[in-house]
Amino acid sequence: MRTEVRILQFSDPECRDAAIAGGKGAGLATMTAIGMRVPPGFVIAADALAQAVDTGKLRALAVAGDHEAARRLVLRAEPPRAAIAKAYERLGGKVAVRSSACAEDSKTASYAGQLETYLNVEGADEIARRVVDCWASFFAERALFYRDRKGSLDDVGMAVVVQQMVEPEKAGVLFTMDPVNRRRDRMIVEATFGPGERVVSGEVTPDHYVVDRRGILKRSRTVGDGPVLESNEFGDIVEKGTRLEEHFGGPQDIEWAMVGGTLYLLQCRPVTTL
Repeated sequence: MRTEVRILQFSDPECRDAAIAGGKGAGLATMTAIGMRVPPGFVIAADALAQAVDTGKLRALAVAGDHEAARRLVLRAEPPRAAIAKAYERLGGKVAVRSSACAEDSKTASYAGQLETYLNVEGADEIARRVVDCWASFFAERALFYRDRKGSLDDVGMAVVVQQMVEPEKAGVLFTMDPVNRRRDRMIVEATFGPGERVVSGEVTPDHYVVDRRGILKRSRTVGDGPVLESNEFGDIVEKGTRLEEHFGGPQDIEWAMVGGTLYLLQCRPVTTL
């Protein structure tokens, strides 16, 4: 018998389980639980995809490396439209629809750049369409290639995050250590004006800042007419990064955004290049 698709709010304890909410969803739920400022949202649980397709056939196609046939199969899947529409009523407006694989953001695999994210999505029907697109991205050629080396081709668990959009004036990423020089006494902040997704995707070259663990600027490289971040803005970013590093027990790669001087956290995952 087909079970009801689970839709989890970030505040639900179950949402902190990566096997249910995927790595990205579990990270957002955990940050919410410890009092970080995270834009609200919900997660379509990882088993929703398995309920929407012939999993035996999908696994066989993935193992065989037939990404085109696997994607076609997934793109014909019917998402849980009624459940999505009900959950979306609590958010309204524009949202980000973000892939959240179960192995994503682990200590050995990040999937960064492998899976799809869709910004400024509006309306339950459009969200449902983008959910299927996120599912399909898990079976794209590059994702299967990565999974063959870092994960499992048998895996068909793919959660999807739906999160209220923020319109940042500036955004970027924080590494709570210097991953290139392997220095734990330094943090790296990258920043750009506007959405930080452009930094993560490599679309723009961001400002690059090296700060100590008190948030004091040590070195910087700016690419525009002036710096994106002022010296008094590093402290809050570093403080949140330190708390997350302590909570998760290791260096973190954190996506952040600023709106009207208020810091929002959009993602947190372990640094996997150590």
